[in-house]
Amino acid sequence: MAIVKWDPFREIEDMVDRYTKAIGWPRRGNQEVMTTGDWTPRVDIAETEKEFVIKAEIPEVKKEDVKVTVDNGVLTIRGERKQEKEEKGKKYHRIERYYGSFTRSFTLPENVDDTKIEASFKEGILNLQIPKSREAKPKASEIKIK
Repeated sequence: MAIVKWDPFREIEDMVDRYTKAIGWPRRGNQEVMTTGDWTPRVDIAETEKEFVIKAEIPEVKKEDVKVTVDNGVLTIRGERKQEKEEKGKKYHRIERYYGSFTRSFTLPENVDDTKIEASFKEGILNLQIPKSREAKPKASEIKIK
């Protein structure tokens, strides 16, 4: 068994997440504004020269229960983790995992080709590969004064 260092800030973050979900507030800060769901999967977002990669941790969710959409430059991951049915003779002492529906949304940068996004799902990890377009659209331009 591996020894895991206790992180009190992770517990505080989880507590704030549960509170904001309970009262229906979207989360703000260093993450995208999220629509509320029963729980929120953790993600890693990386960038290479050719693409952005999003890896979402969604264990015990079937591939059929996950939907990925892009609408007006916003990529959304939706799904549901179903709770185990109670079995006779089994008594739970603690339940810490979240069940139910989830939604994560991310605003895509302007330099991606959202028509060529590829998704794969293996061992509870959803892997999205979002290729960059050849040329990024200019974000700023100089206006000459006459």
